[in-house]
Amino acid sequence: MKIAAATTVHQADSHTYSANFQEGWTIGSVPHGGYVTACFQQVVRKHFDTTLQKQDQPHTITLHLDFLRRTQTGPATFTVKDVKLGRQTSVIHVSLRQDDREEVVGYVTNSNLDTETGVSYPTGWTIHPPPPPTDVSKLDSDTDATWGERKAWPFADFRKATQQIRSWFPRKGQHSPAIVDQWLSMWDPEDRFTNESLGFVVDVFPQIIESYLLDGLDCYSVQFERNHTPEESPTSLLYSIMRGLLRRQSIHDYG
Repeated sequence: MKIAAATTVHQADSHTYSANFQEGWTIGSVPHGGYVTACFQQVVRKHFDTTLQKQDQPHTITLHLDFLRRTQTGPATFTVKDVKLGRQTSVIHVSLRQDDREEVVGYVTNSNLDTETGVSYPTGWTIHPPPPPTDVSKLDSDTDATWGERKAWPFADFRKATQQIRSWFPRKGQHSPAIVDQWLSMWDPEDRFTNESLGFVVDVFPQIIESYLLDGLDCYSVQFERNHTPEESPTSLLYSIMRGLLRRQSIHDYG
C-alpha cells in the first residue's frame, strides 16, 4: 500500500478528522511513530486546504508531537483547535484519540513557502564529516561502489514498517557509531515522497543508541541478526522544521 493511501484522512466536520492505521506500518503491534506523524501531516494539510483555506498557508514549517500513550492499528480520530491565525503564519493544536484515549498531541505551524521572503546569510556551514560520494543513478541496480542496498532490515517481520522502504548504507560501514548515513526510497517505485510524508522519512532510520548498547556492533550485520532478538524503540517526541518544498515531479525519489 502506498504511503498516501495508508495515511488517508477523512474530514468529519470542520475540526474533526479520521484515519485508519494500517497493519503493514507497525513496529511490533504499534503503528510506527513516523507513520503516525505522516497521518498528522495529512490532517494538517486537509485542515488548511478546507477549513482554513482562506489563510493560504498550505505548508507546514514546524511540527512538534508528544507521544503520550501507545497507539494501535485501526480507527483514529484527530481533533484540531485553531490556536493562532495570522497573516504570515498560523498555529494549530492537533490531538489524536483512540478508544477515548488521548495518545498523541502536537502543535503545528503553517505558512506559505511559495511566497515567503526573508534574509539569508552565508554562514559557511557544511556537513561534517561529508557523506560518502554517491552515483544516484546506480542505487536502483545496487551497483554504486560506495553504497550497498540492505534488502531487508533486521527483524523485518517484527518491524513491518521497514518493509515499505528500500535503504542503502555505506559499504564500508558508518563513519562512527554516532552517525547514520543512508539513502532511502519507498519500496513501490511509483510511490513518492511528499512534504506530508516527511514525518515517516525522518523517523525510519537505524537507532544510533543501538550501536552504543551493542558496543559498536553494526546493527545491520549478519552477526547481529543471528545473535540478537528484536527490540522496540518507541517514538516519544518528534520535532521537525521544514525549510523548503520537495520537487513535485521526479523519476524516482531518494532521501
